[in-house]
Amino acid sequence: MSGSDSNLWNQILDHLRQEVEPEEYRRWLLPTSYASDSGDLITVWVPTEATRRYLSTHYASQIERLLRAMRPHSEIRFVVTGTSDEEDDE
Repeated sequence: MSGSDSNLWNQILDHLRQEVEPEEYRRWLLPTSYASDSGDLITVWVPTEATRRYLSTHYASQIERLLRAMRPHSEIRFVVTGTSDEEDDE
C-alpha cells in the first residue's frame, strides 16, 4: 500500500510533520494511530494518557485548524489504547 491509503488523520499528520520539530513529531505524534471515522468524529488511538494530555494541550489548535480546513464540521477524539504499562491493573 502506498500513500493512497490516506485517511484524514494521516493527512493531518503529514501537515504536522512539516510544522513541528522532528523530535516532537517522533515522540508525540508518530505513536498515534487512526481508529475510525464516522463522518463527524474521527477517533485516534494514543498509547498513554500522558500522550493524550500532551496532544490536547500542545497541538489542539494546530489539529483543529487543519481539521477545519479539511472537514469543517468534524471533531477528533483521542482514545488511550491502554497498551502501555504506565498504569497498573492490580
